[in-house]
Amino acid sequence: MTSTVAIIILLGVLIFVHEVGHFLAAKYFRVGILKFSLGFGRKLIGKKIGETEYVISLIPLGGYVKLLGESEEEHLTEEEKGHSFAAQPVWKRAVIVFTGPFFNFLLAILIFTFAYIWGVPVLTSEIGMVASGSPAQEAGISVGDVIVKIDGEGVTRWDQVAKKIVESKGKPVKISIRRDGETKDLTVFPKIVKDHNIFGEEVETYKIGVGPAKKLLKERLNPFSALIKATEQTWFITKMTMISIVKILEGVLSPRSLGGPILIAQMAGEQAKSGLLAFLLFMAVLSINLGVLNLLPVPVLDGGHLLFYLIEAIRRKDLSPKWKQRAQQIGFVLLVILMIFVMIMDIERLNNETINKATKFFTR
Repeated sequence: MTSTVAIIILLGVLIFVHEVGHFLAAKYFRVGILKFSLGFGRKLIGKKIGETEYVISLIPLGGYVKLLGESEEEHLTEEEKGHSFAAQPVWKRAVIVFTGPFFNFLLAILIFTFAYIWGVPVLTSEIGMVASGSPAQEAGISVGDVIVKIDGEGVTRWDQVAKKIVESKGKPVKISIRRDGETKDLTVFPKIVKDHNIFGEEVETYKIGVGPAKKLLKERLNPFSALIKATEQTWFITKMTMISIVKILEGVLSPRSLGGPILIAQMAGEQAKSGLLAFLLFMAVLSINLGVLNLLPVPVLDGGHLLFYLIEAIRRKDLSPKWKQRAQQIGFVLLVILMIFVMIMDIERLNNETINKATKFFTR
């Protein structure tokens, strides 16, 4: 699958699912839906069913839902006003707006659930490296040993091993290893070391000086366990995305780490070449990012509309159209600036990559 096809499928699915959320919520509250479009731009084909026109448009990158009374410039009859979006109580409007991002989170949960049922490759608990003079070496741990228990609790994956060591807080850890078919119980004393977290910040953590053997096993879960773990994974990535945004605002993370459509297309193409599962997992992560970004309190985004509704609920009256229009104009300008910035970063990465490839070619 080429990067172009991958990005069309990826963004098409993510934005389409987002709009389906708005569509179903509006249908549930009996709000008039004038149009549901799969894609943007010029209409290719369409069919009107009831009051709603369902169309397929030229640019297959998502879609949109046009609600009755969504624009304050519409002239509606008295009958139409009762089914218009603007006539709904503030909580109903908030639900309709929120359901779009919610469906992005729901899509991620469904993809992760499928992945865990199908089987996800994970690192085993076999040891592939023991640092010289480390607590592990002093305890008698060797390369090729397989950790089967830590403090009496069974482990099979490397992430379980790492988590248990960090949670020890430096207290002695009883580790059961399997070596040449025999099980041995050893006591290891984790030591505190300085390391860097995923945001590049220096932190203190606990380690015993071992590394994984790079051997993989396919972990499969039953549907119920898969759903629970998928929900936990979605929440974890949601939390990390929100923290990343805060870290960028604090200056801990460089804004240059942001990626635009070119980077997304490259990554989508790479994941698609790695297989269906890798592509779907990438789609799940991006769906979460889309959900979080849409909930930011920026006018023109869903989060901006929700902020307006919150203010309206507190004041018990709507904001003036003039004030909302100005806020949305500012929000739109900010988004355009952000889009231009990430596009520049993408092009810069692309140019650097091209230069590196050319340099390797001419100096090999």
